[in-house]
Amino acid sequence: MSGMILSGTALAAKIRQDLAIRVQQLIQQGKRPPGLAVILVGNDPASRLYVGKKYQACQEVGMLSQSHHLNSDITQDELVKLINKLNDDPEIDGILVQFPLPPHLDSQAIVEHIHPTKDVDGFHPYNIGRLAQKCPILRPCTPRGIITLLCSIGQELKGLNATVVGTSNVVGRPMILELLMAGCTVTACHRQTRDLAATIATADLLIAAAGQPGLIKGSWIKPGAIVVDVGINRMDNGQIVGDVEFEAARKNASWITPVPGGVGPMTVATLLTNTLYAYEELHLRRQYIASRNS
Repeated sequence: MSGMILSGTALAAKIRQDLAIRVQQLIQQGKRPPGLAVILVGNDPASRLYVGKKYQACQEVGMLSQSHHLNSDITQDELVKLINKLNDDPEIDGILVQFPLPPHLDSQAIVEHIHPTKDVDGFHPYNIGRLAQKCPILRPCTPRGIITLLCSIGQELKGLNATVVGTSNVVGRPMILELLMAGCTVTACHRQTRDLAATIATADLLIAAAGQPGLIKGSWIKPGAIVVDVGINRMDNGQIVGDVEFEAARKNASWITPVPGGVGPMTVATLLTNTLYAYEELHLRRQYIASRNS
């Protein structure tokens, strides 16, 4: 019996709808809309597509969206200067730098220049550290979106054997922290993992985030497991596929995300959720407290 499709498209649309209602309420109260600034360096086609989707989502929910498209030869100092300007801009609640950056730029240093309360990607060491200590504020969008997606089907995560394939700073490592906080027993797989198939075969919940098309064979999936495929890989024929052999894995899985249409929409929805949270909880509230104490 084929597994159920765990689609993020409908849930993300519902989240955006709820955000739009909240933003409209804020505007009716005489408050400004939340603001998101997106920085794109260069002309990478995939990055331009992602930035376009984020801009469109902001427009849909009524948030202010600033787009900064910079030449690929911009210097580190020039990019840092722009980030500092956005850090000081009272109308901007979130700053997102679209990765990857050109190789002459220090990506980690750029992340660390974003103020932690405007780091709506959740990549700043402060925010990752808060997540590690089980007191998160702004959480990385893809891992948090996956948790939201799993909760939407009423899945109890406590006690599950969860395996994460891929340990990038963007998905794998923060995903491990999210699963630990949710009460899973977590196994991390990476390039040095000796027997990937045997490890995956024990997983009640599999998160595939290696960025290698078809890496995970359907026969490796434990019967009844939940499979979340984060991989987005464009093949030579233009087809978009995940890291998991979808049709074969679906025969064993109880739930499985499609590619595309699974995790991707949840990432963008969580970015908007983070932006509203930064606006309401980290900026408006502090402004109110400051005004009361002045």
